[in-house]
Amino acid sequence: MSKTLTPRELAERSLITTYRKTLWKPFIAAVKRYELVSPGDKIAVCLSGGKDSAVLAKLMQELQRHTDRPFDLSFLVMNPGYRPENLKLIRDNADLLGIPITIFSNDIFHVAFHAEKNPCYLCARMRRGFLYEKARDMGCNKIALGHHMSDVIETTLLGLFYGAQLQAMPPKLHSQHFPGMELIRPLYCVHEDAVIAWKNYNNLQFLQCACRFTEARDNASDGIGESKRQEIKALIRTLKRDNPNIEKSVFRAIHGVQLDTFPGFKRHGNAYSFLDFYDE
Repeated sequence: MSKTLTPRELAERSLITTYRKTLWKPFIAAVKRYELVSPGDKIAVCLSGGKDSAVLAKLMQELQRHTDRPFDLSFLVMNPGYRPENLKLIRDNADLLGIPITIFSNDIFHVAFHAEKNPCYLCARMRRGFLYEKARDMGCNKIALGHHMSDVIETTLLGLFYGAQLQAMPPKLHSQHFPGMELIRPLYCVHEDAVIAWKNYNNLQFLQCACRFTEARDNASDGIGESKRQEIKALIRTLKRDNPNIEKSVFRAIHGVQLDTFPGFKRHGNAYSFLDFYDE
């Protein structure tokens, strides 16, 4: 008679069996391709309460379990002002999945709620700063975030359509304000559809964003509301009907930018014109 697996065991096993091709292999590909994890690293995996950071945490645990290049993990949850029921869901999911979380609190939601301009941008910037600070205080040299391939593609298109810039989301970057700290994105090659499939397969429920702006979007009749990111998601779904490979094209494009064809570009904050190199 076979042993009945716990929800945690089922979730872990499905990562390397049912979703080996769509989760585990792309995750490992990103870790290797972009050199995201090094021996001796102390990595704070940042959990927001959502599906993406949860699957990231489980993949990082699995990698730590099987690697021959040892590294340490901590699991960090920031409470920016969640309702009690949302914070309870985060705790319950962590217990269910065997993720030993450390929770710390601040008032980011309150500050962002009263911001006159760009509350989501302010919230994201403040979150990252607090995460860097807490991770550093815990002795970590890296923070790992749950941004995936779909986030990368959407961010690129958002910048192009609404920010007047060709700008992507890098797989890793050094912190400008916390020397010695680095941000990594191990889900860089993982599509959001695979994360959703894993969540549904294991009958898991996670938070969305749990702020008033997300609630307004969810209450909108079109599922978009004022969210430009949701608008981009809807656009991509429409375009995929005629070109199923459109996301792969965008993803490959940001890996092969042809600077020689651009009239201008920026590097390290400095602006350059093609004229600077035209006669070389």
